[in-house]
Amino acid sequence: MAQIIKTNEFSNRVEDKNGIVVVDFFATWCGPCKMLSPVFESLGNDMENKADFLKVDIDQSMELAERFQVTTVPTVIVFKEGKEMDRLVGFIPKENLKNKVESYL
Repeated sequence: MAQIIKTNEFSNRVEDKNGIVVVDFFATWCGPCKMLSPVFESLGNDMENKADFLKVDIDQSMELAERFQVTTVPTVIVFKEGKEMDRLVGFIPKENLKNKVESYL
């Protein structure tokens, strides 16, 4: 299950992390976010040993949303070695998201 992290955990869990971390910036009131959630969870389970899948609630961590200029949710950002590599906005089919993440492995 993709864990929801807050601003104070972001540096340790994403920026200081070796490897791939996929972060779903979402909001509880967002329809497309609710559609993406099971896809994100499923892919996180499928790729458990290859990448970390984390979630950030933009309403609880507004500083992170501002810092990464997340203006539309869902926004999925792929980090590698703590640096942003790619960004996808809106609902993403599982196979598309999987291919994107695998391209950075």
